[in-house]
Amino acid sequence: MTRLAIALGDPAGIGAEVVLKALAHRPNLNPLLVGCRKWLQASYEQLLPRCQEPLADPSLLEIIDEPLTEAIRPGNISAAAGAASFAWLTRATEAVLDGRAQALVTAPIAKTAWHQAGFHYPGQTERLAELCGCDDAAMLFTARSPQSGWRFNTLLATTHIPLSSVPTALTPERLERRLNQLENFCRRFSQRPRLRVAGLNPHAGEDGQLGTEEQRWISACLEQFQQRQSNLQLEGPVPPDTCWLGAAQAWNDSKYLEEGCDGYLALYHDQGLIPVKVLAFDQAVNTTLGLPFLRTSPDHGTGFDRAGQGSARGASMLAAIDTAVELG
Repeated sequence: MTRLAIALGDPAGIGAEVVLKALAHRPNLNPLLVGCRKWLQASYEQLLPRCQEPLADPSLLEIIDEPLTEAIRPGNISAAAGAASFAWLTRATEAVLDGRAQALVTAPIAKTAWHQAGFHYPGQTERLAELCGCDDAAMLFTARSPQSGWRFNTLLATTHIPLSSVPTALTPERLERRLNQLENFCRRFSQRPRLRVAGLNPHAGEDGQLGTEEQRWISACLEQFQQRQSNLQLEGPVPPDTCWLGAAQAWNDSKYLEEGCDGYLALYHDQGLIPVKVLAFDQAVNTTLGLPFLRTSPDHGTGFDRAGQGSARGASMLAAIDTAVELG
């Protein structure tokens, strides 16, 4: 079985809680946790009487101990918490690169805390790419529907950048790289994947009336890619407001599986994340492509407003763990 390294995320958030809740459902995994042993044990003891669902006992788990340098208050963003989550991610990545684990699962971090600690990265994906010497890591969100069994895959062409920067960052070369990554991922599940690409502008530009990128180069780029790759079906650019309608049908009812595509390409962050979170908030898993190993994480943030209360849901973390084992 694939052994997982699990970085415990921001210690002021819900990372410890969702990891322990998820691992309670998978007692035979033998993961390698990376965090502060003393803090994790204290979190477990604090959460135990407050939780309605079981928690894995951290005293029975293997932990790479990276102690906290000062006390952390649940829900409080701080440089100390940011430094800890940055160090834990780094140590967990090194454990996978060293062969002590085969895949990486990461609990959520707070970018503000990283910045306060002096680490100016847009997110964990960019730090992982740096550690692995990769220059083209990409974010893909995958989920299996509990209603229909259909797998929902959405890749982001651009990630953590302002909306105003998207037209400049989105180039033919980037679009082709992302299509290649999405195709390769979807071939795990289909010999002739069907991919759908959202337009950049409302109504995919409406013949240049609402934006010209589709007319000027996006449509031509997709046509050229399809001509070179005859063993896939490529659709787009599709108006963004209807691009994911078939995904909703396939997600909710097995009678409509043919309405869903094997993979969707969103051209900017929220364009892809809104349909993913509306349909699959507890099931969606953030999967990093382009690394020498598989990395997954839950599709939610640090949950500072719930930290230490025992009320956080572990379903998305469990999905991240299961996906890493299945695909790692």
